[in-house]
Amino acid sequence: MISAGDFKNGLTFEMDGSVYQVIEFQHVKPGKGAAFVRAKIRNVLAGSVVEKTFSPNEKFPTAYIERKEMEFSYRDGNLYYFLDPETYEMVPVDESELGDNFKFVKENMVCKILSYKGKIFGVEPPTFVELVVTSTEPGFKGDTATNTTKPAIVETGAEIRVPLFINEGERIRIDTRTGEYVERA
Repeated sequence: MISAGDFKNGLTFEMDGSVYQVIEFQHVKPGKGAAFVRAKIRNVLAGSVVEKTFSPNEKFPTAYIERKEMEFSYRDGNLYYFLDPETYEMVPVDESELGDNFKFVKENMVCKILSYKGKIFGVEPPTFVELVVTSTEPGFKGDTATNTTKPAIVETGAEIRVPLFINEGERIRIDTRTGEYVERA
């Protein structure tokens, strides 16, 4: 059991027959009245996000989410297939279960598949990926004094902002949590 006063970002718990994940929370102690916890929570199976207030001593059963590393193999229509390295079984995941940051994943990358009681509800790509820039405007030597950026398209088709000195064909490292350029690879 977990109390609302112990909420942390990413924590999963059961409430009203559904599984919720804490996106962000805030302990509020007003001048008058009792303290409370304001939290933004996401229903992990339905995907909806709600804001709710809790009493700090409300208790909820902890939901255990299985995180399993699998290798992204290929895409077929709306289904993305992942290879389980232990059983060599292909696991299909619907496109709706993938997050926005999946646009940085290419074939043969290892991702974490999130499931609750056998139902897959999400895919976490690697935190950092190295991709090749396939198209961008030419870079200029010495253009490093400012942090001005330009659009670039990487090999997966995703568009990101990169510094002016990055050219086509260069390998760059991207943070998939924010979708931002980190460094040359």
